[in-house]
Amino acid sequence: MNTQVLLKVDKLSRRFGGLIAVNELSFYVNKNEILGLIGPNGAGKSTTFNVVSGFFKPSSGTLNFNGQDITGFKSDRVSRLGLVRTFQHDSMLRDMTVYDNIVIGTFSSIKHKAERDARVRETAELMGLIEVLDNVAGSLPHGLQRLVSIAIAFAARPKLLCLDEPLTGLNQTEVVSVLEIFHRMRQEYGISILLVEHNMKAVMEICDRIVVLDHGEFLATGTPEQVQSNPNVISAYLGKRHEKQ
Repeated sequence: MNTQVLLKVDKLSRRFGGLIAVNELSFYVNKNEILGLIGPNGAGKSTTFNVVSGFFKPSSGTLNFNGQDITGFKSDRVSRLGLVRTFQHDSMLRDMTVYDNIVIGTFSSIKHKAERDARVRETAELMGLIEVLDNVAGSLPHGLQRLVSIAIAFAARPKLLCLDEPLTGLNQTEVVSVLEIFHRMRQEYGISILLVEHNMKAVMEICDRIVVLDHGEFLATGTPEQVQSNPNVISAYLGKRHEKQ
């Protein structure tokens, strides 16, 4: 695997008044890597996502993306550089067709209509949405709606795709299908993925490495096998980490 660093997060903190949501967190994402970011509820995963993608400014620390300091950049500027995210809840426009939703993701990178159309269809083909391009997005089953939200982000062909709980509400068959799509994104398009997800079985299957947060702080990192056997991680997930202190 190419081990060139794509995203470097260094001593990142985010405070909300007196609450420290993320505290001096450091981690990195390599090019062509799928990295999982996990932790118990309230661990700071969503806040980290919001800071990395430019929706929140960091209170302290630095962010470097593809060799450029992006600390404090707003979300639109970050996305133009090739770091694009999805949201926990579907971010599609429910009253528009699938086609019109996906085309939104191409506006920042493609000027000509014919090229946009080709990008939308190529994206829909990969995502399994080609048969429903003319359907109103809000009329689709939940699993397909999740795919539309991912397709909007993927249509920009980002360097790093940040996925915030993309498997929520999917059945096991749908999960397997979506994980295969993520593999193809990496293999065929060279896209790196930063994944926040509660489905631990899926995380362990697809991620090259995992970073674990607990109470806004770095807890552990390693391969799925290393993380699964880490006693600190096991304790954090069982809620017993502080009982004996």
